[in-house]
Amino acid sequence: MQLSKFTLLLGLLINQFTVAQNGILEPTRTSITSPNKNLVCQVYQRQDSEGKRVIYYTVNYKNQAIVTESALDIQLDNHLSELAMALKVDKTKKWCEDMTYLTTETTQKDTTWKPIYGERSLILDNYEAATISFQKASNADYKMQIQVRAYDEGIAIRYFFPENPKGSYYQIKAENTEFAMPEGTIAYYTQWAQAKYFPMPLQDWVDDCERPLTMRLKSGLYVSLAEAAMVDYSRGKFKLSAEKPNTIVTSLDDKVDAITYFGTPWRVIMVAETAGKLIENNDILLNLNESNKIKDTSWIKPGKIIREMTLTTEGAKIAIDFAQKRGLQYILFDWKWYGPALTWDSDATLVKAPMDMPAIVKYGRERGIGIWLYVNKQALIKQADEIFPLYKKWGIKGVKFGFVQVGSHRWTVWVEEMIKKCAENQLMVNIHDDWRPTGEMRTYPNLMTAEGIRGNEEMPDATHNVTLPFTRYIAGAADYTVCYFDKRIKTTHAHQLAMAAVYYSPLQTLYWYDKPALYEGEPELEFWKHIPTSWDETRVVQGEIGQFITTARRSGNDWFIGTMTNNDARSLEINFDFLPKGKKYQAKIYSDDDTATTKTKVGIQTQEVDSNTVLKVSLKASGGQAIWLQEK
Repeated sequence: MQLSKFTLLLGLLINQFTVAQNGILEPTRTSITSPNKNLVCQVYQRQDSEGKRVIYYTVNYKNQAIVTESALDIQLDNHLSELAMALKVDKTKKWCEDMTYLTTETTQKDTTWKPIYGERSLILDNYEAATISFQKASNADYKMQIQVRAYDEGIAIRYFFPENPKGSYYQIKAENTEFAMPEGTIAYYTQWAQAKYFPMPLQDWVDDCERPLTMRLKSGLYVSLAEAAMVDYSRGKFKLSAEKPNTIVTSLDDKVDAITYFGTPWRVIMVAETAGKLIENNDILLNLNESNKIKDTSWIKPGKIIREMTLTTEGAKIAIDFAQKRGLQYILFDWKWYGPALTWDSDATLVKAPMDMPAIVKYGRERGIGIWLYVNKQALIKQADEIFPLYKKWGIKGVKFGFVQVGSHRWTVWVEEMIKKCAENQLMVNIHDDWRPTGEMRTYPNLMTAEGIRGNEEMPDATHNVTLPFTRYIAGAADYTVCYFDKRIKTTHAHQLAMAAVYYSPLQTLYWYDKPALYEGEPELEFWKHIPTSWDETRVVQGEIGQFITTARRSGNDWFIGTMTNNDARSLEINFDFLPKGKKYQAKIYSDDDTATTKTKVGIQTQEVDSNTVLKVSLKASGGQAIWLQEK
């Protein structure tokens, strides 16, 4: 007891002699710089007039303020120690205002790793890092670290709690990490995962904002606030500070029950000079997650999938034949194949639709087409231990989770357990409804894609479609459920065609509301037939949020390029300088064309291109263009 009190008093005396005029405790200041030296994050304590020591951080990019002085704080519901009570510690202090700085340790990493699938075949993991250690001034048993990583792509910050043998159970009530943004910042705000986006200033939000949160700064820079490694925790969204202007605060869905040691999810501040670079840099979220935990991944196969809507054996065989001819790899039996989905009384071990499942699986296997099954949350909760081994025995390739519960610590852990159980039974996963990934695909790559997006179930307009790449898709793969023939689509067919290149999903759903009978030999659909869903290289050639985008993706020697505009017609130029110099390609160009004889009105042109080519493109309102490049 006496030693602890002496340590506390000594710390206070030292701080009194090291406080700068601005209140910063200089010995606590840590500076972390990205490998390319563009990004700098500083973390320090500042002592206010009441003697409270608040932990702050800032982020600069090329000497421009990205995040101005912002507080780092996390609220834990733990009883004050006897010493703290004896010293009459102010109970109104935030948890992080009662911390004594201990040490800073710095490290660096510069490696690469190969994903099983992805937007590129090799991922660079290069950063400078600092671990800044503190302990409670009122109770030295309680220690905390601020862990910071500085990548060229952005800054990542989290709280880490070392093992505490005297009190290992912590309950996190709130996380109050602030992001004070420069005045004039515009955020692309959305209330929930499947909602519309609205460009808004940092004021008058009606609710928390979904993540990632992409913003355009007055300086012309782009920032995206994201969450990485949200495992065994409660989902974080973003809200506006009630006290500070232009300041965003992390908002947890629910309390978190944790046992030391543990770390919170990473709060990620991505920074780029163009909006397209944010998309190219989203590997940072994968890098912040643990490495692959599945030893044998030979059964994890990316591909394209069509939904079979009749739920009959005959319809299934027609869909399998269509998939084989159109270059797809899977068909999906959606909800009601085992009866009403939204009830506890349905049994997902029994096929209630008029389908001969063994015959269908066999028919598909003989033609290289795998079967996926939809399972709703009630059956997943009730029957997971039973149905996953059964589906493996049936020869099923993957499970689509429906209407999952999201947000709270409990349901986060539940989703994680479902993914792991599927991995144990060699089943791939597609999670639908409000759930969004935070880089988990690196750890469990059987998680192929997730919805968490306003896609063609809602038939959004073209402006929404060209907002998504810069917002939702920064989080990773999304199952937009692309359509082609459905009369409800609010875009041209070339716009829909281009989605397969612009939108990333290792399990890419095509023809969502379409039926095989609607296909009438439209020649432009060879683009979908040949396009893969996993890539060796990805380039965002050009784009502005909510206006237009051109994305080029390479698989082997072939490139597939998609261009989409918003609700407005526009003229663009596509510069092919991303191609290797000295190589020539034959380009098949699929464009909206009112003179085309097909019902889809998409025309096809061919021309030779190389790295010096600049292609002029005229896009109809809500239109698009797709290009397939084959090396000559």
